[in-house]
Amino acid sequence: MLDISLPVSTPPGATAKHLHHVLEACNQQEWPFRHWLLTQVLPADAAKAVHGLPWQPPAIDDTQGRRETHNASRRFFNAEARQQFAVAADVAEALQHPETVGLLSRRCGVALKGSFLRIEYCQDTAGFWLEPHTDIGAKLFTMLIYLSTEADADQWGTDIYADPAKPPVGRANAAFNRGLIFVPGTDTWHGFEPRTIRGVRRTLIVNYVKPEWRSRHELAYPDQPVG
Repeated sequence: MLDISLPVSTPPGATAKHLHHVLEACNQQEWPFRHWLLTQVLPADAAKAVHGLPWQPPAIDDTQGRRETHNASRRFFNAEARQQFAVAADVAEALQHPETVGLLSRRCGVALKGSFLRIEYCQDTAGFWLEPHTDIGAKLFTMLIYLSTEADADQWGTDIYADPAKPPVGRANAAFNRGLIFVPGTDTWHGFEPRTIRGVRRTLIVNYVKPEWRSRHELAYPDQPVG
């Protein structure tokens, strides 16, 4: 398990600057659909601070292969969390920043202006799995940041599929502070095959969503579209 016991103190604006460098250097893959692999996504102090948030993993018996099965227990870097936790505010500000949005739009070929930022903090435990799926049409962009420190956490990444009826053809490396980006489409099949989780699988899921997103309480800035 990684040592994340060091104190955390990320200077203002550092997360946005760090993220810009990471996005410029990310590794683009074309198969089975276009996606990007990232390393050291967040500044080290910010990544440690997210891991240290005082939110306990929800008690979930069976996801039935879908996150929405247990909507009531989901956590977000929303307006309340931004006020309560400095790291939630810092990460949200970095992803709301116009330069970040512009860089993502250019790098991934997707128009994000006018969309809304949604950041979910997932803590998955033994028994968790996700069926192969494509993200709903209201999601314009998806980035996953893996923040587990367990010894075998690198095997807890998102599975990707060429055909949802067949085994996955790839798996993202989920070592601490690595990431995966894709632009949701009809071919972006992904999920999480059932496997052993000893500990907590921690993931930040970043989406930019269309204005008609109904669950406004999930949004980081429910009244402020990105520019």
